[in-house]
Amino acid sequence: MKPKFSLFLQVTLITVLITLAGCKDFRAQKDKEAVASPQKLQEAKSIPKMEMAPTETPAPSPVAAEPSGVKEFNTEEYGRIVENEFKDARQNPLSTFSIDVDKASYANIRRFITGSQLPPKDSVRIEEMINYFTYDYPQPEGDNPFSVSTEISQCPWNRQHKLVMIGLQGKNLDYHQLKPCNLVFLVDSSGSMEDVNKLPLLKQSLKLLVDGLDDRDKIAIVAYAGSAGLILPSTPASRNRQIIAALDQLSAGGTTAGGEGLQLAYRVAQENLIKDGNNRVILCTDGDFNVGVSSTGELVRFIEEKRKSDIYLTICGFGMGNYKDGRMEEISKAGNGNYFYIDNIQEAKKVFVKEMRANLFTIAKDVKIQVEFNPTRVKAYRLVGYENRVMANEDFNDDKKDAGELGAGHTVTALYEILPAGAAEEVRKTDDLKYQVTDVKPTAAGTAEIMTVKLRYKLPKEETSKLIEKALTDPGTPLENASENFRFSASVAGFGMLLRDSKFKGDLTYDTVLAMAKNSQGKDPEGYRAEFIRLVETCALLTK
Repeated sequence: MKPKFSLFLQVTLITVLITLAGCKDFRAQKDKEAVASPQKLQEAKSIPKMEMAPTETPAPSPVAAEPSGVKEFNTEEYGRIVENEFKDARQNPLSTFSIDVDKASYANIRRFITGSQLPPKDSVRIEEMINYFTYDYPQPEGDNPFSVSTEISQCPWNRQHKLVMIGLQGKNLDYHQLKPCNLVFLVDSSGSMEDVNKLPLLKQSLKLLVDGLDDRDKIAIVAYAGSAGLILPSTPASRNRQIIAALDQLSAGGTTAGGEGLQLAYRVAQENLIKDGNNRVILCTDGDFNVGVSSTGELVRFIEEKRKSDIYLTICGFGMGNYKDGRMEEISKAGNGNYFYIDNIQEAKKVFVKEMRANLFTIAKDVKIQVEFNPTRVKAYRLVGYENRVMANEDFNDDKKDAGELGAGHTVTALYEILPAGAAEEVRKTDDLKYQVTDVKPTAAGTAEIMTVKLRYKLPKEETSKLIEKALTDPGTPLENASENFRFSASVAGFGMLLRDSKFKGDLTYDTVLAMAKNSQGKDPEGYRAEFIRLVETCALLTK
């Protein structure tokens, strides 16, 4: 009986294996069919005559999260940032750069962090983080459109180094003397803009701006999707309902003819130009141009030509997943304009309501800063941030070279990290020259001056620059006694260095940044600095 029983078991086992293999093939075929139809996959997995509860899918990352039309791939683009290195003050005594009042980077990295994700390194532009905040600099005196403040103290991430702060404060406008506005809203209504944090948020944002204008101001609306079109001809801002109705009729669909839209918007702005007024195109998009004039180089050349017509450009970025940050930064630099990222309605309120006058009214253009370091006091220096704004030293005196614009009431802050003369640290330098010798003037050692700051700027309607010059000495102020302006801007810079994993961050930690920010929070009526502190706390938790 034993052999027969064994044979029975063998036959039974073979039968079971064949059955299972057939089931496996059946299920595999059903799964293949379900690729084209999720409903079929649901039916294949369901229990007969019973509805199966929908399966849970993992929450997408903050980058890819799209309220509708979920995208499988993250195609966000950021231009590569190569950090400024230390430069030998004897061989390279001059440092020249254009000011930058853009604030897009800070709002964009906030979007990542509030979604519990660290931002891409190249999305972190430290100067835009610093300049997101206002600082308590004095108002300018006389006819100058801005004041210049300087301060030096210990460097928070390396106490053996020094940190220099340069602060500009734009003159506040007399709101009773404002020039009228000729604004053209250029709205991206392509298919990529359908999600709630894109076109719907864009329309809500522009409505806030409309509410702040008066009957002397004019608004036109151009939209582009596949091809560009004039949605609303130039209309007095007092016709609030007509303008809002035109915004409300916009819907997303089609491809993105961004280049064609820009051409039409500038033409409409030119046809309705207000002499001595504020003429501006406000481009609202995710930056994903893919029809017509679409390469960054072509767009930059087009806008560089149009800025000669006294028409400025403001870019407002929206959305996530396919966001083209690097492209929009390049375009804004070319158009005598500014660049913001709007991630929520509160940021829209900040840009279009609280800071509208500063963002729309330029009081100085082509503002350049050039610093000359005294090599008897400074061994080496490094500009913190502004990598995309560095200029050739020869450009400082060339009035044909474009630079940044300063708006009414704007503050601009720049930081230099300095290696004092006599420090043992080695810095990169070139070989000694064969045909000439660089001499240091004997008077350099006899002065306490660390450096001299020079600024060039033009008034909005002029083409000849004016010069401001200011020397800086080191009183030996310890970091703890430095101003709130100095310490808070340093904490923001330090935060940016940590997010970029900068090789210059020294012994800096999130806890160090947090302590410095809390101790220098100062007046914070809108809560922006408190929000910054929460972001630092979040990153500290994310990196544990």
